[in-house]
Amino acid sequence: MSWAVTGMGAVAALGGDVGELFGNLCAGRSGVAELRGFDHARHTARHAYEVDNRPAPGVDVPGRATGLLLDAVGQAVRDAGLDESDLSGVPVLVGTGLRELRSVELWRTEGAGFPAARLHFGTALREAFRADDTHTLSNACSAGLYALALGVDLLAQGTDTVVVAGVDVLTETMYGLLERVQPVPPTRVRPFDRDRDGVLMGEGAAAVVLSRAPGGRPVHGQVRDVAVNCDAFHVTAPDPAGIAEAIREAHTRGGVKPADIDLLMVHGTGTLLNDEAEATALADVFGPDRDKPLVTATKSMTGHTSGASGLLNLVVTLRCLAEGRVPPTVGLDHPVDEAAGFRFVTGEAAHRPLTVAQLNAFGFGGINAVAILEAAR
Repeated sequence: MSWAVTGMGAVAALGGDVGELFGNLCAGRSGVAELRGFDHARHTARHAYEVDNRPAPGVDVPGRATGLLLDAVGQAVRDAGLDESDLSGVPVLVGTGLRELRSVELWRTEGAGFPAARLHFGTALREAFRADDTHTLSNACSAGLYALALGVDLLAQGTDTVVVAGVDVLTETMYGLLERVQPVPPTRVRPFDRDRDGVLMGEGAAAVVLSRAPGGRPVHGQVRDVAVNCDAFHVTAPDPAGIAEAIREAHTRGGVKPADIDLLMVHGTGTLLNDEAEATALADVFGPDRDKPLVTATKSMTGHTSGASGLLNLVVTLRCLAEGRVPPTVGLDHPVDEAAGFRFVTGEAAHRPLTVAQLNAFGFGGINAVAILEAAR
């Protein structure tokens, strides 16, 4: 069974809504820039993919994750034709890796005021939309698609409408941790390229409205199903076997075979271990069909938006299916050996009729999620 996506919203370094984001991705534009959010002197890395809404470079304010989340949810709810002043009774599921950790950092280092109640997105969601059934999932970089999986389960149990969202912003803690485990400070993200340096963080939020029975409302596309697992292979290192298992389960749940997939929206973090593990798993599952789907990795232009990444890729993938247009993977010049035979879109956007897509999201601790999407019928 498939579930209709009747509303979409997004905000990221490359755009303040779904249309602007998708247009810039298809044009091959990158959101990478000099780090704005905190003091350069403390870090060897100097770049990130930030939403440019701070008062001034180097000046940060609390509550930015909440602000991006409310923006994306509001867009999606309006797009779906729902009453944004009253979401009472509608489950709102939010995936995030870091929630309002940046606000805690600012409270600790600068004394910025931020009430403890604001650490829970539910407070702001109730105030903005009268949402009284809110849930936050913190499943690392798979959080957005884990929230989507829960949303699909709720629809299967009889819920009529669900709002699913993902959000994350830069935190100095995570930025510092990442730069210390990468040999060379990256200046951009280059997924699956053998000369890649590593990952840079990005910021963003995305939201979708899922409907059990959309009636006469326009539909952006369908979610066939979502598979999730936790292989617990290692604290940070990915396991190709666990990833492959999640992909196979997604195909089974979605009623598809590898040959049915027209588009692969890969996780593609640009890290030294993750890209090769993901490519190995995909090659294992797709086998002789690996050359059939188009493949792209949008983190090359948005950076790694952590808990928001799965939902940002979801709205982009649905636009790809609707328009038959696929953004390129920027900076991919020499693919790793493990990705040999895949049809990566590079250089400029590709144009091709598309019906079924696979969307990957993998997180620390072996937290894997894979969604199967279908173009609107």
